[in-house]
This record gives sequence, C-alpha cells and structure tokens, in this order.
Amino acid sequence: MVSLPIFDKSGKEVGKYELDPAEIAPSINKQLMHDAVVMYQANLRQGTHRTKTRAEVAGSTKKMYRQKGTGNARAGSKRSGVRRGGGHIFAIRPRDYSYRLNKKALKIATRMAIASKIQGEQVVVVDDLAQDEIKTKSVAGALKALGIYGQKVAIALEKHDPVFYRSARNIEGVSVSPVAELNAYLVLRPRKLVITKAALDSLRNGGKSE
Repeated sequence: MVSLPIFDKSGKEVGKYELDPAEIAPSINKQLMHDAVVMYQANLRQGTHRTKTRAEVAGSTKKMYRQKGTGNARAGSKRSGVRRGGGHIFAIRPRDYSYRLNKKALKIATRMAIASKIQGEQVVVVDDLAQDEIKTKSVAGALKALGIYGQKVAIALEKHDPVFYRSARNIEGVSVSPVAELNAYLVLRPRKLVITKAALDSLRNGGKSE
C-alpha cells in the first residue's frame, strides 16, 4: 500500500490517496511492456524511405571501356551498384512497419506501466485540473507549482476536456489524454505522469485503458 499526496493547481497538498499498486496490476512484466512500446514506436514510423536501383539512376548505358587490354577489371554500365553514383544493389522501398499485439495484452501492459510509475514515485495526483477558459499560462503555472515544468509530462484526465487540452497542447513535452486512451508508450515515455483523482478512481474501478 502506498500513500500518494494529492495536490491542487497551486501545488499545495490537500490530502492523501491510499492505493495498492496491485489493484492496478498484480505483477509487472517488463518484457510485455517492452513489446507494447516497440509496437507503438513501429506504428509511428512513416516507412516512406526509398532509394534508386541501377535502372533508375541517371547515367549512360554505354560500356565504359573495352572488355580487354586496358588492365582494368571488366566493367559495363557506370550505373552499377559498385560504383559511386550508381544505383543501390538492394534498393530500399516504402513499407508499412505497423503491426498489432493482442488487445488484452496491450491493456494489461498499460496498467503495468501505470503501476510501475506509481512504484517508481513518478506519479503526481492532482485534485482537479478543470479550467473555465482556454489559457496556456494557467496550465504552465500549475506545472511550475507542481515542480515539473520543463519535463516531459503525460497528463491523464477522467475524460476528454477540450478546454484543458487546447490550453496544454502548446507546452513542449506535455501530452494530454483521457485515462481510457492511455497506452504503455504514452505512460512510460515521459518522466512524470500527472493524473487527476477522478481519473485514478476510474482506473481503479476498471476504467478502459489500452
């Protein structure tokens, strides 16, 4: 059982949150979390790389010099892959790197990632982050008060909040997601996970996460 301090937006401690990480994930499998993160990273790859074969590079098809009598090795086209400026012998083509792990495994990996953050004391619980107006300065001020401004931070809310999202999206290193849309990559990539009390309650009650 761990006791997480609950802060308000001014950085003042306003209570404690008693939580057993085993409620989130009974055990932590580093290999499963690694596999999930690698999958999400692979899915982010554009795969638009492309190089030219000898048929596509510019250059004459004329034989460079006669076959015998020059003292050089036999050579044909200057577009050969063994010559500078020639085509690639095994040219790289665009490809799709994406793949998908089992949905249940991804959900478990996400909960393991959150539990590992709690055990590593990298979770900041906030009472509430709701705002009445779109104002980036307010979010930046709250992060400064919590002592995490300038770090890579993932913020988890109970549900989508367009006002808060638009207020935080221009702050470098900060990502905002509803707790149901978290995944292992979003949780493990930043240094800190900021989660509202309501979002943590939803997670404990079996809220959807993937």
